[in-house]
Formats: sequence, structure tokens, C-alpha cells
Amino acid sequence: MRRRGLVRITAVLAALTFVAACGSKGPAGSLSADAGQGHLTIGIRFDQPGLGERTLNGEFKGFDVDVAKYVANELGVSPENITWKEAQPTYRETLLTSAKVDMVVAAYTISDERKKLVDFAGPYFTLGQDLLVRLDDPSITGPQSLNGKKLCTVPNTTSAQAVKDKFAHEVALVEYPRYTDCITALLAGIVDAVTTGDVILAGYAAQNPELLRIVGKPFTNDAYGIGLRKGDPDGMAKVDAALRKMITSGAWRASAQANLGASGYQLPSPPAITEH
Repeated sequence: MRRRGLVRITAVLAALTFVAACGSKGPAGSLSADAGQGHLTIGIRFDQPGLGERTLNGEFKGFDVDVAKYVANELGVSPENITWKEAQPTYRETLLTSAKVDMVVAAYTISDERKKLVDFAGPYFTLGQDLLVRLDDPSITGPQSLNGKKLCTVPNTTSAQAVKDKFAHEVALVEYPRYTDCITALLAGIVDAVTTGDVILAGYAAQNPELLRIVGKPFTNDAYGIGLRKGDPDGMAKVDAALRKMITSGAWRASAQANLGASGYQLPSPPAITEH
């Protein structure tokens, strides 16, 4: 009797394991497996107008949010089954490598250094680095005019250091935890400029058009990608396919115009998705 009971238990466990494996639609820990459970955790920015922003009533909106929702839907996960997690620049790689998020869609610039830790699907947006300054300060006309000035950025980004290395060796670099802190410091006269992607700066300038302006002379060619855990080619292929569909269907252009057009930002053409 006891042996028969053990056999039955073993058979039931095997069946449950089989069902779970089929439902996951991918190896354990992969993006497909997580999406197969009907839920995804996605890292976005909570403080970037036009891209990723948490509103006062707790809703999430922006171009990055729309991209994340579109990709998740293509993976079989509806918006109500997405858990949004704040992905500040300092922690984006850690969130992925520790499996606290399934993907990061957070103005995440693709770079060779970051590729050592994470993979990128896409790109899904192209941009250039620029400067945000006070409207009444005509002295800053580009990165070369920052010598003797204070330039603000956030940790774990390379934009400010690149300005110092390539354009203005005498610029003083100032870091704050969030870009919103940089904006506050700029408005208060504590720093003289803020640097990051021009599309991010456009959102902040649009919030304070009577006080801030973008210099309007981008000096890099960058691209945003969707950050993924390394070693999941199937997941990357599916995200790439979703991005291609978003672009060809017109949903990409509609979202970019709705979220970024009001700032006056000149939208780029949709990028070609890299074959990985």
C-alpha cells in the first residue's frame, strides 16, 4: 500500500512539473518563462516627464511606459499584470542581474560597458546628449563653454564625465541622486547646467519654459535599448520582434508624438532594430 501511495505521489509531482514547464513557455528564469506565468516586473523611471513618470494619483505614463506595455502585451502580459519598479540609473544593472525586474525600459543608453553586465534589445529610440541651462544665462552655448561652470548629472551615468574629458577640462561635476534634484539645483543657481539625453531635457524644459532652455546643440549619437538579463537569446528575439511591430504598426510614432511632441522636441525617425 505504501509503495502504491509513493508511486501515485511521484506521478502527480511529475505531472505538475510537466504542466508548470509547459505553462512557462521557456527555461526557468527566462523572460519567456516569466511572461508565461502572466506577469512581468518592469523597471522604468518615475521622474522623467514624457518618458517615464509616476503621476500624483499613482498612474504611470510616458513613451517608455507605452513601449514597455506594448512589448509586454506581445509577450502575453496585459498592463494590469505589470508591476512597475523604479529603475534609477545607479541600480539598473543590479535590478537585472539580481532578477528583481524582467526588463528595464528607462531611458537606458546602450553602451559597450553596460553590455558586459546586461543585454540590450532594440534600439527603440535615438537621441543626442545636450545641455539644459537657465533661460537668462547666455554664456553657455555648448559643452566647450562649461569651463569654470558647475555641471550636474546623476550617478552611474557617463554623460558629465564625457563633457569634462572631451570638451571642458575645467568644469566642476556635481552629482545628485535624481535628475529632478539637478533641475532644482539649476533653478536655484547652485549649478549652471544639467546634461543628459536631449529628449529627457526637453521634458524638463517644457515644465519650466519661462525659466529653462535647451542649448540645442547635441554632441553625441546615442540610442536607448531595453535592458535584459544576459544569456536569454529567445527573450531578446521576442522583444526585438515586438519593437519592430510597434514601429511598423504606427504605434511607435503615435506614442512618441503624444508623449514627447508637446515639448517641441523634434522626433527622430524610428530606428532599425539590430539583428542579435
